Amino acid sequence: MYRKESTDISRADTAPDDMIIKMDHVSKSFTQWHRREGIRNLLRQEKKMVTAVDDVSFRIRAGEFVAYAGPNGAGKSTTMKLLTGMLQPTAGSISVLGMSPEKDRIAIMKRLGVLFGNRTELWWDHPVIQSFEWKKVVWDIPEETYRRNLDMVTELLDMGQIRNTFARELSLGQRMRADLAMMLLHSPELILLDEPTLGLDVVARRQMIDFLKRINRQAGVTIMVTSHDMDDLEEMARRILIISAGKLAYDGDFEGLREITGNLTRFTVTTDGTQPQLEGCRFLDGKQGVFEFETDLSRLPVKVLLERLSKADGIRDVEIRRAPIEQVITQLYQAWKA
Repeated sequence: MYRKESTDISRADTAPDDMIIKMDHVSKSFTQWHRREGIRNLLRQEKKMVTAVDDVSFRIRAGEFVAYAGPNGAGKSTTMKLLTGMLQPTAGSISVLGMSPEKDRIAIMKRLGVLFGNRTELWWDHPVIQSFEWKKVVWDIPEETYRRNLDMVTELLDMGQIRNTFARELSLGQRMRADLAMMLLHSPELILLDEPTLGLDVVARRQMIDFLKRINRQAGVTIMVTSHDMDDLEEMARRILIISAGKLAYDGDFEGLREITGNLTRFTVTTDGTQPQLEGCRFLDGKQGVFEFETDLSRLPVKVLLERLSKADGIRDVEIRRAPIEQVITQLYQAWKA
């Protein structure tokens, strides 16, 4: 497994009572039944064991904002379900908030918030506020805590206009904000988010990201989030865990990912119309005198790159930027598959 220790966020010497999540050599296997193709095999099935999580270990301490990433089928959702007690591990041990998800699920849920981007707890045919009031009663949330949190989420998530709207009439972005608000009414210390920005437009995504960063920074809420949008993850989290084929493949910061793949950099060159020929650079795209290239600055130092650009004819402007983190991670996925 790749591990980047430069950020001091995955230290082994963290105090035990500071550990919010502990997974030690956790595996989860499922039995799947497969039917062979062909009419003659309609009644014949074969049993197959599938390992969704394979000997995974990590620690998350109080106040961290951690991204949990991986391709489809890598084991992300299975891990989330293991942490909430929805599934039990085949092997290994799990501790959440100092308790066992298997034995202490109710006690954990009183201090935990969970949000899946494709699900909702809102009552579909009732105003949003009635779902909030229902949670207050069922969860036995003290009146003072409920009112304080309701005021907070109403202000920070711009809920004033939708509190009295029927859930079925909400847009996706409004529904996600309402679900997030409902999740926070009992003041969870840890929240697990599975694709919280899924399907959101630019404005709704920005509101979601800003709010999550704020409650992490100001309230110290520990957050673990999965998403396929790597740019969102890089903006939100300071640490990323990457799971591939059920195994933890990377634990560290985002900068460490770039170091693994080399210092990938993209730059755009504006010319008088002529495409420059630049040794050590890969041409990506170009039209109307604007050309995009990619290079690895760990192999081609920026000083050398600038010298080559200065000698090229017809160049009017150059813009250099880092390669998108999604591209970096895609290259890692491809390398791990090979």
